[in-house]
Amino acid sequence: MQKVLDGYCRLLGIIMVAFLAIMVVLVFGNVVLRYGFNSGITVSEELSRWLFVWITFLGAVVALNEGSHLGTDMLVSRLPVFGKKVCLGLTHLLMLFICWLLFKGSLDQVKVNIDSTSAVMEVSMAVFYSAGMVCAISAAVILLNQLWRLVTGQLTEEQLIAIRESEEEPIDVPQPLR
Repeated sequence: MQKVLDGYCRLLGIIMVAFLAIMVVLVFGNVVLRYGFNSGITVSEELSRWLFVWITFLGAVVALNEGSHLGTDMLVSRLPVFGKKVCLGLTHLLMLFICWLLFKGSLDQVKVNIDSTSAVMEVSMAVFYSAGMVCAISAAVILLNQLWRLVTGQLTEEQLIAIRESEEEPIDVPQPLR
């Protein structure tokens, strides 16, 4: 199952790269046309905004699969293995609840906006709001897979802490004067 999810996230990565390339071309082309030729691409701003929203939601799914979201392990890293398992299980259950809330809210918005169209592109606003549904479903599948791996004992002790160390060097924070 993890291989399927990794492949799915690679596909999402390719889609995000394509969306970003389209955004760059649209925005750069629009700037050149405005300043150089006193014209522009009318769809550029709206489509770029829509693509940015989709990139954000798809990126959240990829980051969840890779364990790249921000987090702190100050407490969890000091717990015994059983405590780490309990904390990971509880956090996954809470995140599944959040996925349900995101899905329900996005579905409600899709239903409300199915017949309304965007100002410039004249595309149903349901396409815009369905990004939340795609994110919620994808994230829920990833979380359920991780929860299954936890329950069946397939996770190593290092994987019980659901965050990854930053690749950057730590920043020296000046200490207050005493």
